[in-house]
Amino acid sequence: MKRTTISLLATVTALAAVTGFASLSAPGATEEKEATAAARLPVERSSLLCPAPSSSEVAETEYSSFTPAGKDGGAKSGTAVLKPSSAVLADPETVPKKAPAKKPGPAKPLLTLKEPGKPVGAKVSGGDAAALVGTATGRFAPGWSAQQTTTVTAGGARGLLGVGCTPPDTDFWFPGASTAEERQDYVHLTNPDDTPAVADIELYGKDGALKTTLTEGIPVPAGSSIPVLLSTLTSQPSPDVTVHVTTRTGRVGAVVRAADEKAGSDWLTASADPAGTAVLPGIPADATSVRLVAFAPGEDDADVKIQLAAPDGAIVPAGHETLHVKSGMTASVDLADVTKGEAGSLILSPSQSGRATPVVAALRVVRGKGDKQEVAFIPATAAVGERATVSGNPAKGATLSLTAPGAAGEVKVTASAGTGGGTPAVKTYKVKAGTTTAVVPPVPTGLKGTYALTVETVSGGPVHASRMLALPQDGIPMFTVQTLPDDRGTVAVPKARQDLSVLDD
Repeated sequence: MKRTTISLLATVTALAAVTGFASLSAPGATEEKEATAAARLPVERSSLLCPAPSSSEVAETEYSSFTPAGKDGGAKSGTAVLKPSSAVLADPETVPKKAPAKKPGPAKPLLTLKEPGKPVGAKVSGGDAAALVGTATGRFAPGWSAQQTTTVTAGGARGLLGVGCTPPDTDFWFPGASTAEERQDYVHLTNPDDTPAVADIELYGKDGALKTTLTEGIPVPAGSSIPVLLSTLTSQPSPDVTVHVTTRTGRVGAVVRAADEKAGSDWLTASADPAGTAVLPGIPADATSVRLVAFAPGEDDADVKIQLAAPDGAIVPAGHETLHVKSGMTASVDLADVTKGEAGSLILSPSQSGRATPVVAALRVVRGKGDKQEVAFIPATAAVGERATVSGNPAKGATLSLTAPGAAGEVKVTASAGTGGGTPAVKTYKVKAGTTTAVVPPVPTGLKGTYALTVETVSGGPVHASRMLALPQDGIPMFTVQTLPDDRGTVAVPKARQDLSVLDD
């Protein structure tokens, strides 16, 4: 008789590390709960997608890729590669009916990491740059991040457009989009997989769902990226729209590129999952216009309290104490220059205790006036958690905003080496309860190129963070803001109570 032993722990660990999800429930005695208590282990595989940066011939795009050193679970090997998508559908104003007739061959990698803790960068000029798809494995997977920053100095897409490349998913909410005449908003859908995906797009205005055409069953061919102009999906112009992207089959990366004929353009990334409390960190001190857009996706209306977490504490904007958000309808409020010369963050919470109706939210933020305006977007974001990272930081022009919506918190900020060299730097920050701390982050000594910032929770309550890049151009205060949610570099893996044995005669 031959006896083969299969370790349940090894099996579950491998599954969780690859998929990023594992759970076992074992109701009963205390010892059973202790036996199945989850340990956190580094993920073994991560995926990221970057949208096509711009169609402008004067666009200049910088890419960066980075994995923090450490927490690789002892892995000695692995790769982290970003490369152009294998197929791009070029007509941005038409929902595609079928896949391209011909696909180009495999694309050469644009960015390949050599070592955790050391970022790499690349530059692309013009409007022909494709969307990027990428995968990190082994020691490069935990905390892998990538940043895309584009400068467009002229035309309808003028602005500094920044976006952190995102993992693929099946459900996205984008409050803050628009189908108004002065806006040109595209939702970019990127499929990283070898099989086709099918996506649906729903639009919601102030009175509910907008009448739309061709928004169900949009094919996204394998390895391709498509931009869809929102205003072609409906005959109802609306200044404030919530976009809901879901997939019927497969998964996609989704992000909205918004362009305003007066205020320039930038990327709008997805809001954090619907929740009763929302934190939108990093409103610049000199913001001349701040507009809040919120949506309640459930069956109940939401009444939310609006607070500004300023440097010295939380305050309620005069005349805008609360916002009523009807179920299935987009609500908005113009908060004007709410920061009054001091950097801050917005905190949304239930107006009545015990009635936490989930909402999604985003801010449209403008700096400058007249024909010297520039726009950026700040979606609600999850807390830094264990660790969060943003790359592509230059020697000057970066501002880090840290917000503690509840209890005070402390974080450690690490500036990596540069893409061309430099010595890492570390600094800790304490954030008082209900406040926002905006700082110039540490810069590596002897920096060459750009560098990454990693924020780690040290103690206290949750801290939410964002990074602003500012690049003034011809009197225009061009800027972009990226939020820093937890990088999901580790996954909870339940502990096994015992090994399972299989007997073979």
